[in-house]
Amino acid sequence: MTTYHTAKVEGLDVFYREAGDPSHAKLLLLGGFPASSHQFRSLIPALADRFHVLSPDYPGFGNTDMPDPATWNYTFDHLAEIIDGLLASAGFTGPMGIYMQDYGGPIGNRLIEKHPDWLQWQVIQNANSYEEGFTEAWDGIRHVLWTNRNAETEAPLEAFLQHDTVKAIYTTGHPDPSKISPDNWNMDLFFLARPDAHRVQLDLFYDYRTNAALYPHWQERLRTDQPKTLIFWGQGDIFFTPEGGEAYLRDLPGARMVRLNSGHFAVEDCLDDIVSGIKDFYDTHVK
Repeated sequence: MTTYHTAKVEGLDVFYREAGDPSHAKLLLLGGFPASSHQFRSLIPALADRFHVLSPDYPGFGNTDMPDPATWNYTFDHLAEIIDGLLASAGFTGPMGIYMQDYGGPIGNRLIEKHPDWLQWQVIQNANSYEEGFTEAWDGIRHVLWTNRNAETEAPLEAFLQHDTVKAIYTTGHPDPSKISPDNWNMDLFFLARPDAHRVQLDLFYDYRTNAALYPHWQERLRTDQPKTLIFWGQGDIFFTPEGGEAYLRDLPGARMVRLNSGHFAVEDCLDDIVSGIKDFYDTHVK
């Protein structure tokens, strides 16, 4: 069964979910905006018979502390630093698989850069590393906020943090919305209603430009290292186009690509496909 823990990292209480036998192969699950490890609540136990699974909440997300953004830098470098500290505290280090979804991509890639010996194999699920992967939903961030951050350019982005858009992130591209639990967006909105929570997310929207700047470097590492890679891509993702998933095949021609009739949070309605795909890939290419 899944167990729930908190570790102290740089003075913060960092929450994580864990399941499976510690003697089994490790699999780290790194999720994305606007969610927390709650997004993997069904995936974790489904994989726990084969893997030792851990999934954290980042600072400012879910059950992890949200320090004041006036004094704590919400950058992807800093989030990765905290998750690195958490993994050390939890003893979850060494060779592992890393499942990266959305923000999990830039955080996971930073962990891999710091600990290249950790990456045994990777699962990429709607986590972009290519310029052609951005949908029009990014236009106000990429073409406005990144070039001139101020109150005026931030104001329209508040829509991403409101009920209708948070719900749409979970339902867009999913053919049967009745399969998507409203607990998802209601939980995210609960955490987004905390004081300073919007400032945290706006800081990360702005800092995402550092990820785009690193895309060529991450692509070069893929070409050079050729990590064993399984790609799941929800074809109707509100944030990342199908072309963003296909682009990985340029640098990883041996990767396994699974195109899902789903959206940003494909685990919600394609759980069985993802679980069986992960287990089969591990048995065939990694074990």
